[in-house]
Amino acid sequence: MLETIVTWLTDTILALGYPGIVVLMALESSFFPFPSEVVLPPAGYLAAQGRMDAWLAIGSGILGSLIGAVINYALAAWLGLPLLRKYGKYVLVSNKSLDRSQAFFQRHGEISTLVGRLIPVIRQFISLPAGLARMRLAVFSAYTAAGAGIWCAVLTYIGWVVGKNSEIFLSSEVDRLTKNALLVILPVLLVVVAVYVYRHRKASVDSVRT
Repeated sequence: MLETIVTWLTDTILALGYPGIVVLMALESSFFPFPSEVVLPPAGYLAAQGRMDAWLAIGSGILGSLIGAVINYALAAWLGLPLLRKYGKYVLVSNKSLDRSQAFFQRHGEISTLVGRLIPVIRQFISLPAGLARMRLAVFSAYTAAGAGIWCAVLTYIGWVVGKNSEIFLSSEVDRLTKNALLVILPVLLVVVAVYVYRHRKASVDSVRT
C-alpha cells in the first residue's frame, strides 16, 4: 500500500512538472494541510535520476511558497482585525494573541518571517501576523523567499540523497533525513535569534545612552 502511494506520488510530481510544484507549494504555504515533505523530496529523487532539474525544482518551490505566503498576507491585510477578532476563535486565534502578534511584528517582522519559514506548522501561518501588522510587502517577500529557499533546498537535497542511494523512493528514509535536518536547523535558528536579540538590545541601550 505504502509503495503504491509513493510510486503514485513520484509519478504525479513528474507528470505535473515544475508548474505542479509551484501549485502544490503554494497550497503548502496557505491554509491547506499539504506538507512540503511530500512535494520536494520526490522532485529531488527524480533529479538524482536525471528526470528533473534540482535547481528548477527549488526555484519552483520558492515561487510556490511565495505565492501562498503572499495570498495569506493579502487576506490578513485586506480582511483585517475585525473579521479575525470575530471568527478567529474558531481557528484557535484569540484576541489576546492577535494583539501580541501585531505588536511583535511591528518590531521584529523580518527575523520572525525568516525563522518562521523554517519551522514546521508555523510556516503556514507566519504570513498572517505579517499581513495584520502591514509589514512592508517587499521586505516580507524577500525574507519569505530566503526562508523558503533554505527549506526547499534542504528537502530537495534529501530527495536527491535518497535517489543516489536507492533505486526506489523510500519515504521512511526521507522522514529520517528530514528529522535529522530539523535537528540541525533548529539549533542554528536558536543561535540566529540569540544574536538578533543581543544586537537589538545593544542597539536599544546605545540609543538610550546617546
